[in-house]
Order: sequence, then structure tokens, then C-alpha cells
Amino acid sequence: MISPRTRYLIFFQYFGTKYCGVTRAPPDQAVLGVLNYLEMAAEKLRLSAPAKFVISSRTDSGVHALCNAAHVDIERPSDKPPFSARLLAEALNRHLKPEPIRVLGARCVPDTFHARFSARSRTYVYRVATGCSHPSELPIFEKNLCWATCRGHLNLLAMREAAAFLLGTHDFSTFRSASTELPVRDPVKNLAWVDVRPAPGFLSEHSKNSDLRFWELEFMSRSFLYKQVRRMAGVLVAVGQNRLEPHHVQELLEIRDLMAYPQNTIAPADGLFLKDVEYYEADLETGEPEMESQPC
Repeated sequence: MISPRTRYLIFFQYFGTKYCGVTRAPPDQAVLGVLNYLEMAAEKLRLSAPAKFVISSRTDSGVHALCNAAHVDIERPSDKPPFSARLLAEALNRHLKPEPIRVLGARCVPDTFHARFSARSRTYVYRVATGCSHPSELPIFEKNLCWATCRGHLNLLAMREAAAFLLGTHDFSTFRSASTELPVRDPVKNLAWVDVRPAPGFLSEHSKNSDLRFWELEFMSRSFLYKQVRRMAGVLVAVGQNRLEPHHVQELLEIRDLMAYPQNTIAPADGLFLKDVEYYEADLETGEPEMESQPC
């Protein structure tokens, strides 16, 4: 006998440098995905059925998450009550050590909830560093966490002018990936928010390079095409470097042809962070299992 199945929404974060992405990889692969480690942690909870995490947002190799989300169905033996959301998060974190993955929180959700399809919005941040002649000049705390462009500082006003063309509903075919890894989806997306701003670095005040500056590009939409954010970030940085004019971004949208995307412009994975995934509160409402008295 097993206890009733309970569905949980899990929020988690990770440094993506050492993983092949967030999605599950074959177990015999040399480099695994974040989900492999989440599911290995869940295996240690002595469940009645394997726990399969369904992610909200795919991130590729080298991409980080300040907050990603997934849902998971948990079944326990009949003599065990359902985990409380708090206890489930604590147990997963204990079994995730020493991986750079952390469960931020969990909550019980209805069986109809889906982490991917129920998402209201997703927000990504792309980080750029300027003022260094080689990536090796970055502070060690910034290694693999930003794009060191080594081309001088960015033209902020031009980037903001270009970013305004991306706002709203457009056919983003020029900004989709040519990769055949994923099926082609509707290229029409609504970009609800875009911002380009100077930003502090991680402990950058301790850097000996007084010319070092950091920048953040932020994008929010209900969904994005595969690699759309990195391609938008790359074009905006090219505008900031005066390699493209702001009006070229509008022209790229209007062309609607991925082959028109400027070569050697896509931003690398290192600087990309999934910042947040938001849901409607009404989609999350359900009864909460009773608190468990003993840790798993």
C-alpha cells in the first residue's frame, strides 16, 4: 500500500557550469544534468515510486538559475504521511550536498498543476563585463558568471533604444536557434519587459582593475524560443559596441529569417541566468499535507 500521491512545486537554483544543462541526461553520460542530481536526491527519500521532476524552463550547459521551478509527484509507503513542503525541501537539500544546487522552497499544488504550462512569466538576466583586455583579468568570483567582451565599455543609450524595438508581440524567427534539437514552436512571442542597466559585480570593489564595469540585460516573457535570450543579448551588446545601429534590431525582427542573424554575435552561455518563474496564485491553491514529525 502507498500513501496518496502528492504533487509539489519545487523552486531551486544552481551554478550551471559543471552540468550539461538542467534536463535529465543518460545516467552513463560523463556530464549529467541538474535533474539527474535532483532525482538521485529524491531516491534517498525511500519513496514508493521513482520521483520524476518536470521542469518549468530549460537551461543549457553553462547557464545558471537564480530560481528555476519543477513539479514532482511524491508517493510514500502507506505507514508514512505525505511530506510537508518544508520537510521535503530540507531533505532534498541534505541529499544534494555537495552539488552547487539548492532547493529554495516547495509547496503542495493541485494534481492539474504543470510547472511548464502553468507558468505566468519567466525572467532572464544576462550579465556582461567590460574594461578588461582578457577574461583572465576578471575577479575569480566572476569566473563563468558573465561575458567578458574585451571590446570597451557599452553605449547604454543606444542599447536602450535598440531594446525598445524588442518590446511587445513579434515574430522572433530571426532570434530562434537553428538547432534541430527541439521541435520548431510558434515564433510569435510577447516580450513584456526588457531593461539594460549598469550593475555591480560580485565583490568587484576588491578588483585591482579600476576600469572594470558590469552590465545587466533583463528580459521577461511568458515563454521564449530556444536560445532566444542569448541571441537578443548578443545583438544588444553588438549595438552597445557600435557594431550595429539600434534600427538594425527592428530590421532583424521584420526580416523573420534566422539566417539573417549576424554571425558571431550570439552571447555565450556563461552570462545567462534564469532569474525567476512566476505563477498565478489561483493555480497553486490546494490543501497542505500535515507536518511530518520525524525527518526522512
